[in-house]
Amino acid sequence: MTETTTGGTARPPEFRLASGLFQSLRDDLITDAFAYRPLPPIRTDGRLARWVPRALRPRTAFLPHAVVVLLSVITVFVTIVNNRMVPSGLSLLLGLLAAAPVLMTLVRPVGAVWVLLGVTLPLAMVESTGMTWPWSPGTFFAHLVVITIVALRSRPRVAGWLWLITVATGSFLPSLIGQPLEPGPMAFLSAVSLLAVTVRNTRKEARQEVTAQQEVTAVERDKRTLLEERTTIARELHDVVAHHMSVVAIQAEAAPYRVKNPPPELEAAFVTIRENAVAALTELRRVLGVVRSADYEAPDAPQPTLASLDGLLANVRETGLSVEKTITGAVRELPQGVELSAYRIIQEALSNTLRHAPGAAAEVEVSYVLGGLGIRIVNEAATTDVRPSPGAGHGITGMRERVAMLEGEMTAGETSAGGYEVAVFIPVRSRQEPEPEPVLEAGTA
Repeated sequence: MTETTTGGTARPPEFRLASGLFQSLRDDLITDAFAYRPLPPIRTDGRLARWVPRALRPRTAFLPHAVVVLLSVITVFVTIVNNRMVPSGLSLLLGLLAAAPVLMTLVRPVGAVWVLLGVTLPLAMVESTGMTWPWSPGTFFAHLVVITIVALRSRPRVAGWLWLITVATGSFLPSLIGQPLEPGPMAFLSAVSLLAVTVRNTRKEARQEVTAQQEVTAVERDKRTLLEERTTIARELHDVVAHHMSVVAIQAEAAPYRVKNPPPELEAAFVTIRENAVAALTELRRVLGVVRSADYEAPDAPQPTLASLDGLLANVRETGLSVEKTITGAVRELPQGVELSAYRIIQEALSNTLRHAPGAAAEVEVSYVLGGLGIRIVNEAATTDVRPSPGAGHGITGMRERVAMLEGEMTAGETSAGGYEVAVFIPVRSRQEPEPEPVLEAGTA
């Protein structure tokens, strides 16, 4: 199958493959080959830095730079040793020419490859090689160092191009000058080095992708947990409001019969109240009913309140958790939404204690204050050898969502004794304060 261009010329698959390969070579090693790309410092909290004294750890960030400089010095030394029979000044100059591409990898890694290829032939013509032509001992070492560093700093496919360039250099230059063709040693050693680098880069990229995917998964999991908690709250809100609206409708319908000879205006007012209550109840069920799953059924029993707290604590004590309750202030009836949220927060905090601190004692404090309701649940550190059950922090997320819905404040964290504390304050307006008109935001339900 061939591809037809706009002009009508058919392009065979082989041509497209060759064009794609050349484009890849151009992108990796030709375009912006001499772009400034300084070698970045490494982390100072890695495994290697742990073996270094704490005072010297900040300097380990430039350890790769020091290694490159050391390798360039070795290149100079190898070149000088290989040219013992030439004047010392000339041998030093040859060593500096061979080491220059190694130092270039610190700032212009791809350009260092082309510079090294440019000096290889002139140095081979001057030096007494003693190794596979066109590489002398110095350029042989420098070539391995440069392609290894460039491969480390590039994507995995660049290693393949570097190996092909190495083999082409070892095959073309000897043929051009009439030297014997022996690319084997360099081809083998460069293949081993580049293969090790490719494996390392591939594992690094895979590890980064896994880490990024785990972060995305954690964020999505938190969002899903938040939405599930909001769905639960919306269901409970629907049940609470629907109950009260139903009571209003029934009382408005029965009120005229409780008064002897009520005036028509009063009957009309009660009829209007009942009609508005039924209409509001219908609209509420239509809007909030979308959050219910197909198999969800409204609970027959009333929603729990702080009056049911003793039963919750009794159930918790049966599991082996020692928990004490303290109530301060004048106990009074609070709005049902506040009572329900307070009960759920205490329930979730005690469940977290059972999961994460087995054997620890817990304390629940409920404070009725003038401006609202205070809740504090604190547990000691785990006292048994039972391994705590792992968790994803969804319980804390749900508690924060409930508190935020009621415009309250919440803090949660470890105590100085190794336990955990959850402190919540939920503001409650007095009956004399006018309630603000509710605003239903899109997507809240």
